[in-house]
Amino acid sequence: MFARKIRVEYCTLENWQPAPLKWLDSFAMRSFTNQPIFDDTLPAADGSIEIGSRVPLESLQAAMEDWFRRKGYLAKEQQLRVTELTTSGDRTIG
Repeated sequence: MFARKIRVEYCTLENWQPAPLKWLDSFAMRSFTNQPIFDDTLPAADGSIEIGSRVPLESLQAAMEDWFRRKGYLAKEQQLRVTELTTSGDRTIG
């Protein structure tokens, strides 16, 4: 659907796991932010979302991390990693 494929993972006890689809679905609901920039996000599977070209990766990572912490999905000591999958090499934020 959208041109950019993104991998979303969180760290638990030194082990990176894909963010559950439930978390990604929760984030994709625009009602929590009222920020139209995130309308161009589509959860695809555990650890996988697709985004539009106008979505800034750094802002996406920060907003997702904030939302996951507020929902209680991500503990304060846990980290979130957002990686854009590209043919020329992956770009990781977080």
